[in-house]
Amino acid sequence: MRDVTPDTAPPPVKDPRRQRGRLPLMIGTGLLGVAAVGLVVYFGFRADSAQAVGVGLALGLVPLPLLGLFYWWIDRYEPEPRRYVAAAFLWGAGGAAGIALVVNTFLSESLGLTDGQTATFVAPLVEETAKGLFLLATFLRARKVIGGVLDGLFYAGVVGLGFAFIENIIYYSASYLGGPELGISGTQGATATFVIRGVVSPFAHPLFTASLGLALGLAVLTRSWWARVPLVVGGWAGSMLLHGLWNGSLSYAGIAGFALLYLVLVLVFIGFVALAIILRQRQFVVLRRSLSYVADRGWIHPAELPWLTWFGYRAQARRHAKAQGGSEAAAAVRRYQRLATQLAFVHDAVMLGRPGRRGVERTLAIRAEMDALRPQLRLPPAIAPLPRPPVLEAPQYAAPPVPWS
Repeated sequence: MRDVTPDTAPPPVKDPRRQRGRLPLMIGTGLLGVAAVGLVVYFGFRADSAQAVGVGLALGLVPLPLLGLFYWWIDRYEPEPRRYVAAAFLWGAGGAAGIALVVNTFLSESLGLTDGQTATFVAPLVEETAKGLFLLATFLRARKVIGGVLDGLFYAGVVGLGFAFIENIIYYSASYLGGPELGISGTQGATATFVIRGVVSPFAHPLFTASLGLALGLAVLTRSWWARVPLVVGGWAGSMLLHGLWNGSLSYAGIAGFALLYLVLVLVFIGFVALAIILRQRQFVVLRRSLSYVADRGWIHPAELPWLTWFGYRAQARRHAKAQGGSEAAAAVRRYQRLATQLAFVHDAVMLGRPGRRGVERTLAIRAEMDALRPQLRLPPAIAPLPRPPVLEAPQYAAPPVPWS
């Protein structure tokens, strides 16, 4: 295998899988934002109480920072495009919530269902389908975006957060206004509902949709369409089942049944969180393994490894660049770090024999962009090589050499 050194590097080429359609996505995201705001305004007029909606909005915002911090944390190694993250949240808040409102109301009234029947048998089907439309469309249209299980869990969680945000505003506002079935109203009513939805079960909607996200992540890694279809259908059914059990426990199972099912859902949630943490740690291992191998090939300098791998060193490199060359130099280092991360994961997939479409071309394209950016870098002085963890002392790749040039 012939190394491709900077002197023999190929001419710059475009990423063959660069996503198109950014403008339509941005326009669609803007429209979803308008739809989400429109839903809040609609409920304000319907309730005829701006104060109730204001209380609902304030309480709905409370759990978002903590839950959002978790999803930001699991996304740090390979950050998803911001436009897709925004679109996912706003689809849940504007698109899925709007669809659920119209369809749930129509089916409930046309079939003459009670609130408990609608919540248990209709809402899970409608809401998980509405939320899942974004995930399915992203899977079919932008396979580069959902590249594995962690991506599927991430986008499922973000869509669920957006949906729960709008739904919580509705419930908190209704509780503030009160009703014959509630017995309390005002601040007491809204607070009681907040304890159930914002404190006890803020993870409910992200958890329900995580089943479909997990299935889509596995489907991405599966080559056979015959295997993908049952995976996706099974994940969708799992989302509806979790949702239906939760709503049914509130409507039919009583306090004991609700407590038992709540415990089960907490264990399922812990399982999903543990899986996300394990996959995130694996990303770190892949990043170090692949970039170490890339450095051995001469594609990057070994002294760059700390500034491309550990978060603390990466931040230090950006601060150094800003001090030496201003904001433009810091932006160049940030871009270089992100490209190195992309290179690591695409290169690792190629070397393990599961590169997806045009993996070698993508690797060379990313590397060419890094080569073009390198003269602008202002990295700190080299530091002593950091020890590799035991898992990296094994043979780097068992796959046969790839003819990169």
